[in-house]
Amino acid sequence: MSHPKPYWNPYFSGALLGLVLAASFLVTGHGLGASGALGRIVGAAIDTVAPGHVDTNPYLAPIAGGDTTPFDNWGIPMLLGTLMGGFVSGMLGGRVRAETFRGPRVSVRQRWVFAVIGGVLVGFGARLARGCTSGQA
Repeated sequence: MSHPKPYWNPYFSGALLGLVLAASFLVTGHGLGASGALGRIVGAAIDTVAPGHVDTNPYLAPIAGGDTTPFDNWGIPMLLGTLMGGFVSGMLGGRVRAETFRGPRVSVRQRWVFAVIGGVLVGFGARLARGCTSGQA
């Protein structure tokens, strides 16, 4: 296995992210953010198993109710591009491998349970606050 390449300078990376955000506003009219796209994916999943619930839910109805297509939104390709870009970046940097970071007193299973619970809470908080911080930038 080859050694991973060094990380970029954080100041350069931050400036580059700012330019990407500005370009996102110029090209799409929207900022960055994935919480809206994730909400649409959840809406589509619920619509598949319980369409009646989606049609009567005030949060889900505009996303996936009736004939609405939840995947017809700018956030979906942005989310997919983010995932693909992160994977390509990891491949180019020699950092793609399966591993679980954890403390010495936490099992791998506990770490995954905590990560899922934390992810759900952060996702809920992002939607409650009308979008994640990257989307509000």
